[in-house]
Amino acid sequence: MTAQKALSLTIRDIPTLLSAYMPALERGGIFVPTQERYELGQEVFVLLTLPDESERHPVTGQVVWISPEGVSGRRVPGIGIHFGVGDHGVRDHIENLLAGQLDKGAPSYTL
Repeated sequence: MTAQKALSLTIRDIPTLLSAYMPALERGGIFVPTQERYELGQEVFVLLTLPDESERHPVTGQVVWISPEGVSGRRVPGIGIHFGVGDHGVRDHIENLLAGQLDKGAPSYTL
């Protein structure tokens, strides 16, 4: 397996957060746009900045989704990361920011 990589992601608004968040995963997850190559199961470290915040939330997780460069449709290249066991606070914070919007069928970067 490939070594852990570090990424930084700043999400500037709630609609983008709604499209990037992956609520169907057991511990939640986030889509990170990138053109770098990753493998399923690869561990990654992300410094995540959420809308209207300056704090960077450290998240460690595994790649569970890959949208490769040249992906069809309106999708952008990137990876979906399943949050690690210790990242429940970040998941809860994101779900509070998205309260009432998760079940509205918003466009997603993944599915």
